[in-house]
Amino acid sequence: MAQYFRSEVIQNIEDQRLMPLFYNKDIELSKAALKACYDGGARLLEFTNRGDYAQDVFSELNKYAIENLPGMILGIGSINDAPTAALYMQLGANFIVGPSYREDVARVCNRRKVLYVPGCGSLTEIGNAEEMGCEFVKLFPGSVYGPGFVKAIKGPSPWTKIMPTGGVSTDLDNLKSWFSAGVSAVGIGSKLISKDILINKDWQGLEDKVRQTLSTISQL
Repeated sequence: MAQYFRSEVIQNIEDQRLMPLFYNKDIELSKAALKACYDGGARLLEFTNRGDYAQDVFSELNKYAIENLPGMILGIGSINDAPTAALYMQLGANFIVGPSYREDVARVCNRRKVLYVPGCGSLTEIGNAEEMGCEFVKLFPGSVYGPGFVKAIKGPSPWTKIMPTGGVSTDLDNLKSWFSAGVSAVGIGSKLISKDILINKDWQGLEDKVRQTLSTISQL
């Protein structure tokens, strides 16, 4: 069961404006990465459902967060159907993220009052998602659409809260282009939690990178 109300998750996304995301099959390594992000100031993280037994890793990671990282809101990404969403909500996912918009996922999340952030690629998809109660939409892959797409969407739909993922980096110019276009938050995966960091277990480097990225976003 989720530890945080949907309204709390939404508020935290709007406050932090950064959604770190990653996947790794090693439970202890994943715990260390999560703690480094936490120590760097992040209070949100999306663990992605991308490998065999990912649910087991997420379960242990969420238990670890509840016991050791007060205020950390952990959610799950790469969700493509309602049964998988229900499985992770049973394991305590505080929000659900998908690469595409799925009405069946929206319905099961609404029933449990868990935030659903679907991937959308058109104003029609965004409108459909918002009609189903989605407070945030994920622009994916962000690199395909770019900040110009966001700016165009915000014209007729200024209330839409967009979080691009894919094509977002920690570089100042990149972040500035997205936030200037009107995004509410950004999702960053390998450009923040890189393979090198995970392989070398450079937790201090990850902590510093998260802290710097949050600082840059705050200034923007």
